[in-house]
Amino acid sequence: GDLWTLGGVVAVQEAGGPKIKWRPGRVDSPPNEADKIPENGRLPDASQGADHIKSVFGRMGFNDRETVALIGAHCLGKCHPSRSGFDGPWGPSLTMFTNDFFVRLLQNWHVRKWDGPKQYEDDESNSFMMLPTDIALKEDNSFLKYVKIYAADQDVFFKDFA
Repeated sequence: GDLWTLGGVVAVQEAGGPKIKWRPGRVDSPPNEADKIPENGRLPDASQGADHIKSVFGRMGFNDRETVALIGAHCLGKCHPSRSGFDGPWGPSLTMFTNDFFVRLLQNWHVRKWDGPKQYEDDESNSFMMLPTDIALKEDNSFLKYVKIYAADQDVFFKDFA
């Protein structure tokens, strides 16, 4: 467990994100407790809405502010159809940790017309994507207030993410 968490902390920092205090000691679940892990892991079902996000993150002890901050890691990378069914990047930089995800989320989006699962693309360029769970962040008022805070102030996003 420690190697994965340390790798995540280093990756965020190397991508220009906040310095995250890391503590060793995470213990992996024993093999005989594998039945306690939900079938699809602990990640949210990206096709769902705000209630699902709150349920998944709440189960792990996160409040709305912490949940929105963690989902802000969607500023990194992109979706791959072979892995998730979804396709495309959230923004132009796949390797820079910024508040760009929140800035873009507040822009206009439409449902992408394609053969894959429901996802959104930006009205401006049709080059970037958002998942239904991402769009849910701006449709739920308790999430939206944090989206707006993080879009306006990267330092606050970094502080809360760390």
